[in-house]
Amino acid sequence: MGVSTSSPEMGLEKSGIAVVTVDFPPVNALPVDGWFALADAVRTAGRAPEVRCVVLAAEGRGFNAGVDIKEIQARGQGALVGANRGCFAAFSAVYECEVPVVAAVQGFCLGGGIGLAGNADVIVASEDASFGLPELDRGALGAATHLARLVPQHLMRALYYTSRTASAAELHAHGSVWRVVPRADLRAAALDLAREIAAKDGELLRLAKAAINGIDPVDVRRSYRFEQGFTFEASVSGVGDRVRDTFGKDGD
Repeated sequence: MGVSTSSPEMGLEKSGIAVVTVDFPPVNALPVDGWFALADAVRTAGRAPEVRCVVLAAEGRGFNAGVDIKEIQARGQGALVGANRGCFAAFSAVYECEVPVVAAVQGFCLGGGIGLAGNADVIVASEDASFGLPELDRGALGAATHLARLVPQHLMRALYYTSRTASAAELHAHGSVWRVVPRADLRAAALDLAREIAAKDGELLRLAKAAINGIDPVDVRRSYRFEQGFTFEASVSGVGDRVRDTFGKDGD
């Protein structure tokens, strides 16, 4: 359980691929420490001179279910601040990774999962993958910045206000998911793409990543930090706690 880094069967130096895997049963809802561990793993992998592509993957039922709501309920504002900082660190690590990041998404990709996938360079998804932000049902706000990188503006707003999800097929139609494959083929498909990327010159790939980030029309770090301020405001005003306390009840 936790965050681990591995390489494909041929080894890191030959493949040029690092696989960072998240495993926090039962649903990959990460505690504060988990977000920081993920950030450290992605940054470390991207800095390694032999790495030319990072695959971000997960074990279990889904890719990511966001923050551990129960930890916030138990620890209060200290955990909320920690989750805000941890998510910011992990999302930034994916975005700023020195080499391209391929996200391999299965099952649910919710909340913080949208921040990770939205900041990845390429997404490969399983047929059962679904993407959404249930933040308004969890007493929080945030990651609209990243959902806006996956779907058009008005669809992003509709998904955000309703807490509905979009399927991998829908995102593929919008051009934000590279391939949709059967779940059993997800890891292989992500590695196939990573091998194609990693076949390029490593120094030139790093320059390309920096150049592409430099022409982004939106500063995802600043815009997400702005959103987080409203999450904290909701908590201070009491509305965040009121809504969050309904989590896990009435079949949620």
